Amino acid sequence: MLTHLFLSRLLWAVAGLLALAAAGTGIWRPEIYDRVVSSELVPGAYSQDLLSVAAGTGLLYLAWAARPDRPKHQIVALGLLGYLFYAYGIYVIERTYNGLYLVYMAVFTLSFWAMVTAGATMGRDAPSASLPRGLGIVSAAGAILQPLIFYPLWIGMLLPLMRSGEQIDSLYSIFILDLCFIMPGFLVLSLLTYRNHRAGLLLLPALYVLGFTLIFSLAVGELVKPLFSAEPSMSALLPALGLSGLFLVLGILHLAKLQVTQTPAAGPGGPQPFRQQSTRQEFPQSRQPTPSPPQSKEKTP
Repeated sequence: MLTHLFLSRLLWAVAGLLALAAAGTGIWRPEIYDRVVSSELVPGAYSQDLLSVAAGTGLLYLAWAARPDRPKHQIVALGLLGYLFYAYGIYVIERTYNGLYLVYMAVFTLSFWAMVTAGATMGRDAPSASLPRGLGIVSAAGAILQPLIFYPLWIGMLLPLMRSGEQIDSLYSIFILDLCFIMPGFLVLSLLTYRNHRAGLLLLPALYVLGFTLIFSLAVGELVKPLFSAEPSMSALLPALGLSGLFLVLGILHLAKLQVTQTPAAGPGGPQPFRQQSTRQEFPQSRQPTPSPPQSKEKTP
């Protein structure tokens, strides 16, 4: 699927290692958030670090295991990169100025450019993708549900702030990342999947991986609140579990039923010009000298 897979795998590995270092430090020493994150948001930062450790570990594995003939590995890796872009984008935009801030910026940057590199090196001819029509419609419907919910919700929260000019101190990064990046991605890939377009069929599961990890971290954030002397909220836990479960089911079904076929012209280094190879094989024969007609031994008088 990706024609320059070595470069992509290298970016995945570095991003995964840095995420492991940053998130592992946050789990080991949660007090690094004391002066830069509101106390009520520290459980969320802790749960996000737990999911970031899982995502970083997954990226390291995929950087080792991914091969040109394993496009589904590459799809999952793109989803985990999207999660790191979002998770560390929150830390960067929210100005989480602790000792790890430069590492947060590095993970945010690497994950973004790794996705750009993947998009720029995605082969146009191979692989071909197909999905059962009914499942494609279900998957597209699940994806377009997100913009239909979150665009009105977030814009409805922004309009009062726009009228009053109030600048909130935290979580404003959610508006930026969702409205400018994630929701447009769901919208575009939903439409492409509905039209049975190859890009939508291949990339929509990556968004489901991203969505599951992000929303599941919210559910985990409620579950770990007792560690920080806070009470979990069922009104926050149940919707997060439900939405993350929807992403998980749709992502698994989409990937399981996705048929990815490498075309004959695809190889580890990209498309191979079979026709040109055939020409090269026949060319030496075409250069062989044509035997001259036998000359008569009779001498002309």
